[in-house]
Amino acid sequence: MSKSIPGLAPIYLPGQEPLPPGISPEEADEYRTAMKYQRWMTVVPESCPFKLVFAGGAGFAMGGFFSLMSATFAYEDPLTRASTQMANAGTMAQTKFVFKEMGRNMWTTGKGFAKVGALYSGVECCIEGYRAKNDMTNPTAAGFVTGAILARNSGPKAMLGGGVAFAAFSYAIDLWLRRAPADDL
Repeated sequence: MSKSIPGLAPIYLPGQEPLPPGISPEEADEYRTAMKYQRWMTVVPESCPFKLVFAGGAGFAMGGFFSLMSATFAYEDPLTRASTQMANAGTMAQTKFVFKEMGRNMWTTGKGFAKVGALYSGVECCIEGYRAKNDMTNPTAAGFVTGAILARNSGPKAMLGGGVAFAAFSYAIDLWLRRAPADDL
């Protein structure tokens, strides 16, 4: 069924759109199933909850990885807390201590990165939904708001500075991500 308004193309209900030329009635169900799947594959990744969860998960993984990489340097310095506690311990005790400490640090850093990623993604998604545009203003404004929120406990000057710094960082990263593919050459 279609409802038509004079001067405009007819509006079809989902699943009742006319088949494109060359699709036989036998292939219609398969075509409609493929179109439903395609619709979900474009709608879900663009939704705010998906972006928020994905950014939080990616932030957690990246924070954990950075902490793991920095942990490799922490035990070589003889002045660190870990080195002084492990000085007279056996190999098994040292190994347990190192892995326990690495896990704790990876968890803490990962949570911090996840919070920042989810916060930024959520703010940007809200701004993009409100403005109904996808341009360089969204990441810059989201960076400013996120930086200000992260510095809220340090006072208004720190909020302004954090907002400006995070906005500049967000602008630079988004500008780099939006560059034309021909710039790679």
